[in-house]
Amino acid sequence: MLNHITIMGRLTRDPELRRTGSGIAVASFTVAVDRDFGGRDGGEKETDFIDCVAWRQTGEFVSKYFTKGSMIVVSGRLQIRSWTDKEGNKRRTAEVVADNCYFGESKRSNEGGSSYGGNAYGGNSYGAPAAPAYGSYSAPAAAPASDFAMLDDDDAQLPF
Repeated sequence: MLNHITIMGRLTRDPELRRTGSGIAVASFTVAVDRDFGGRDGGEKETDFIDCVAWRQTGEFVSKYFTKGSMIVVSGRLQIRSWTDKEGNKRRTAEVVADNCYFGESKRSNEGGSSYGGNAYGGNSYGAPAAPAYGSYSAPAAAPASDFAMLDDDDAQLPF
C-alpha cells in the first residue's frame, strides 16, 4: 500500500509545540494550499487549509524555524484520526503526519516575512543543508585574476 503526500503552502499561524507525558515533541500547524485551478466561473483559486502534525526532531525544527506566513513543503502521510468531542459526538479528522519539512522559499525572497535560515528547500527535518531546488541559482565563486582575460569585440575570439 502507498500513502504519501507532499504539500506546499503558507502557515496560517505559528506552529504550536507541545510535549507528550514522556517528553516527545509534537508540533501542530495548518498549511494554506492554493488549488491549481480557479472556481467554477473561472474566478479566484480556492484555498485548502490542511492540518499537519510533526513529531520529535521534525516538530522541533518546524517550531524553531517557521512562523505564520512562512512557505513550507511538507512530505508525509495522510492519516484519519477518530475522536470524541465535548458533547460526546464521534468525529473524524484528516491530517498530514509530516516525515520531512522543508523551506519553501529562500531567505532572500522572504526577508519581509518570517526569519529563518537556509536556501530554497534548504534543509531537512533536522535543519541540515540540502541540495538546492530545481531552478535555483547560486552564483559561481569568483575566478582568480590570472584566469580572467578581457576579450575585444571581435567575435572571432569567442570559443563557441
